[in-house]
Amino acid sequence: MAKRKLKKSKDTASVLGVKPASQKEMAQREKYVFSLAALALVVAVCAVPLTAETSSSGLSHHNHIILRMDEAILTVNNELATEVVVSWMSERCFQCLYQQLGVVPAGPSPGQPSSVDFVVSTQHGITLQLNSTPVQLEVPFHFGEHGNYSLWVKNLNDSAVVNCSVVTDADPVNSYIPILVAFLIFAGLASVSAIGTIILGLDVVKGMLFRICGSMETERLINSELGSPGRTESLVADNILPPPPSPSKRLRSLDTFRGIALVIMIFVNYGGGRYWFFRHESWNGLTVADLVFPWFVFIMGTSIALSINSMLRAGSTRCSLLRKVVWRSLQLFIIGVFIINPNYCQGPISWDNLRIPGVLQRLACSYLVVACLDLLVDALWAPGLDILLYWPAWLCVLFLEIIWLCLTFLLPVPACPTGYLGPGGIGDMGLYANCTGGAAGFIDRWLLGESHIYQTPSSRVIYATRMPYDPEGVLGSINSTLMAFLGLQAGKIILHYRDLHTRIMSRFLIWGLLLGVISAALTKCSTDQGFIPVNKNLWSLSYVTTLACFAYVLLVLVYYTVDVKKWWSGAPFYYPGMNSILVYVGHEVFEEYFPFRWRMANSQSHTEHLTQNLVATSCWVFISYMLYRKKMFWKI
Repeated sequence: MAKRKLKKSKDTASVLGVKPASQKEMAQREKYVFSLAALALVVAVCAVPLTAETSSSGLSHHNHIILRMDEAILTVNNELATEVVVSWMSERCFQCLYQQLGVVPAGPSPGQPSSVDFVVSTQHGITLQLNSTPVQLEVPFHFGEHGNYSLWVKNLNDSAVVNCSVVTDADPVNSYIPILVAFLIFAGLASVSAIGTIILGLDVVKGMLFRICGSMETERLINSELGSPGRTESLVADNILPPPPSPSKRLRSLDTFRGIALVIMIFVNYGGGRYWFFRHESWNGLTVADLVFPWFVFIMGTSIALSINSMLRAGSTRCSLLRKVVWRSLQLFIIGVFIINPNYCQGPISWDNLRIPGVLQRLACSYLVVACLDLLVDALWAPGLDILLYWPAWLCVLFLEIIWLCLTFLLPVPACPTGYLGPGGIGDMGLYANCTGGAAGFIDRWLLGESHIYQTPSSRVIYATRMPYDPEGVLGSINSTLMAFLGLQAGKIILHYRDLHTRIMSRFLIWGLLLGVISAALTKCSTDQGFIPVNKNLWSLSYVTTLACFAYVLLVLVYYTVDVKKWWSGAPFYYPGMNSILVYVGHEVFEEYFPFRWRMANSQSHTEHLTQNLVATSCWVFISYMLYRKKMFWKI
């Protein structure tokens, strides 16, 4: 078992080229921001439930049918002389078989319809297929949550012509109101925080505070920050004592970026209010939940470049750093397998059902490969051609990518087409039901065994797959290594250009543009029609290039606002970004404990789930802030 301990450490990691604000002023801002964050948590708990009545009022009791979240009632009225078979297919399901919803018997007599109630999904638009002896009709429609709808099937004047119409009997609820309320609350508090910080930074306001307080402590603080207005002479000691050394400071933008990814990851892992766009995409495509893990891998690569450079400058040898890299990777892997393994939900952990891949395991592998490449390859910088920076390392990464392409598209998979990238199940007209993930799934089942990989992949939601499949599997680790290496490239740019902010940001944007063009070519700017679709389950090449493109653009924005212009301190995301491993492991281990989870009055309410998930996420931000104040950081 890996050792875990809390270490008190100073903020001394190497980051270059940014002149920090004074420590006291930063502490004042942090206290101010923290008080507003605590107020946000209280307001969220108290105000968001005010929308519960809107959401819970949609619980429909139509013929004793109690609806759950993302469901509606559809009553099919059949006036035809023959029975109608009703089937459905989600609009997000590519080339899928229709799934039977039920059968509506023929009308008892002309003008007298027979009726059957069905429960339909409201997450995405669906297409209804009506099959009867004379006709086959398809009716696309997007139902609203907890709405009541009627579908009328009847003959017109010409008995050979069948008419279908959907009528709304009871309006659906607006399940997105809780999100709007929560957004307005946090946006309002963020605006108040920004305005307050600007006001408190005005010389006039500081002068008024100085005159009102009049205490010696306030005078000392203002003198150290701004210089006393009436003071014209310096102390003799100021001319005798040497100036204190200015320690190197971390780039706050990197910790802020990491914190943004981590906070969103915690929120979506806790449920994201049970909204579909805060869950992983069933197969091809992107949702909010699909963004954060690659960003975390990306910024890990950036941190590798800066931390290794710092330790080498401090006198550490490459061999000693290599031993630390191997040991840290082993610790991450062990923690992922034995501490936060999802199989604990099924009872005591057993080798028979132990899941071997996982998030921390994927991080450990990517970290090991990229850090070793950075340590073992000497820098050969060529200005203007970033591809020649550490070109032997680039050759290694490209070789790994060639391996991924060959295994993905050339490896024969029993009973499956070579190069298959589909979900299996009812996808591809049900022809390859047991081919989920193609070569990636086959390799995991062959190397690890079906019982040691993820049993409930997201493809089950829409594609009704039956095969276990692990999104953190072996083959996808190659592309996560590429993602970390692209983050390492960002770190090398920062190291090379140091305090040349314009050059750094321009290079980031160029890389973002280049990766975006590659993504457009690979996907043909479509979800399912490209050569290599964007797919989180496969960690496809286009998924990596797309998310790396987004990461470079987001890093430019955060770097400019936090480290260049200092318009934003990075709070509150900065604090969890400083303690990322502890916060991630903690949110997994204590997920089922109060205050991160409690028994809800209505478990089928988006409002209650959203409130619970926001409170849980805010609690971890608060914990990370307190640890930051105590200078306690978990290092492995």
